[in-house]
Amino acid sequence: MTTKVAPATGNPPAGTRSAANVVRYSLAALGLVGSAVLGAFVHAPTVWGLLPVVLYAVLSLSGMHLLLATACALVSGILLDHRSPARIGELLGHSLGDTVTLIGVIVVLGGALGEVLRVTGAADVLVRGVLRVIPGNSRIAIQFGVMLACLVLVFALGTLAGALAIVAPIVIPVVARAGFTRSATASMMFLGGCAGLALAPFAGSNIAILDAAKIGYGTYLLVGAGPLAVLSILLSLVVVPRVQRRSAAEGGDFYSPEQVEKPNEAPHSGRATVVFGIFLAATVAYAVVAGASTSFPLLALPVLAVVTAAAGGLSVPETVAALARGGGRLFETFLMFWLLAAFFQIVDELKPYDVLLGRFGPMLHDMPVLPFAIGVAMLGWLGVPGATAAHVVLLNKVFGSLGTALGMTPAAWAVTYLWGSKADTYGPFPNANMMSVLGFSESNRLKTLLSVGWVVLVPAALMYLLILIVLL
Repeated sequence: MTTKVAPATGNPPAGTRSAANVVRYSLAALGLVGSAVLGAFVHAPTVWGLLPVVLYAVLSLSGMHLLLATACALVSGILLDHRSPARIGELLGHSLGDTVTLIGVIVVLGGALGEVLRVTGAADVLVRGVLRVIPGNSRIAIQFGVMLACLVLVFALGTLAGALAIVAPIVIPVVARAGFTRSATASMMFLGGCAGLALAPFAGSNIAILDAAKIGYGTYLLVGAGPLAVLSILLSLVVVPRVQRRSAAEGGDFYSPEQVEKPNEAPHSGRATVVFGIFLAATVAYAVVAGASTSFPLLALPVLAVVTAAAGGLSVPETVAALARGGGRLFETFLMFWLLAAFFQIVDELKPYDVLLGRFGPMLHDMPVLPFAIGVAMLGWLGVPGATAAHVVLLNKVFGSLGTALGMTPAAWAVTYLWGSKADTYGPFPNANMMSVLGFSESNRLKTLLSVGWVVLVPAALMYLLILIVLL
């Protein structure tokens, strides 16, 4: 006689979930009430503008739904800024054109392209090609293949979201068949993609660093981006398997059977793959040569989807249906990025970082050159995520002349600006890049991805400290 055992879901008991929800909503209510009270007394610039940032981090890490946590943080900022309904509408309208919202649109378009690649069978053909880049069928080989694909495309396009929109639908079927969890997939995409973003010669923030530090790309690669990329790859050997073990043991984090399905034997999959590959190469080449901005994927992704669908033999109604299915699944992600853009704007208007700069900035004038460089990098790290190029410009404007007079070399400036503008990508708080990786990998475990960022953050800080000691 056999006994049926219910499959493990990885979900906590109902009573535990209810208690956790009570704690989350209580924290949210406390934060909103505090914001409303403070809003009656404080005016920008105010260090209390950090309250929405802290509330967002606390609610996100507590496990609250990311869209709801973002909305609560935004409301907190609105209450602190005591905005009228008309000005709230202006904020939301202006946020629609923000770069952070653009990432949300790119996520949706990437989902639409992914569905076309799946339906035409091109995704499965491409997956086999990606696997051939790194020989072998072991998990470590697949991991390096995924990370290499993310690194190369982000390097070429200079945008994390646009590149991962192309990579995700290609690699998810293979990692699903290999038994990787969503969290492990998000970790390898994050580490590979961020390494590529640091290396990207045409990324806006990197161009700003080259201009502000007055160095060439080779020097930037040698002292700044190269060490970070190498460190990320090395740490992935430990981080990804650890995330895989933990998330697999917890359960409920594997991809669905549809995503682990056997290769799609669509009649025109080969032709669709060839056409997609040609147009992909053409768009990447154009982006590199023309120095296309983050908005370029808004054109490239729909074009890639349409030409691939046509080559795959899909009719117009079938193409529209595939685009709607793929993009529709990620519409919630778009809403989250829209609110996130408004949240960043309201925090920027409250200007808490200006207060911190005014309070601690004068202390830097009497510092030796090494503590000065560390202080500037730390101030840059405190900036609002999603505006890395602006961070570099601001840091150079405020501290450039003083640092040069103190003995800062161009190479040391490059390291300082890189860490000041990119450290917040890895933590300590959630950011738009993390959200886009979660969206593309179809994962919802922000806490896990944030822990991956922290694992890179600490050794990277020590590494750059040693590099600055050598340079100065």
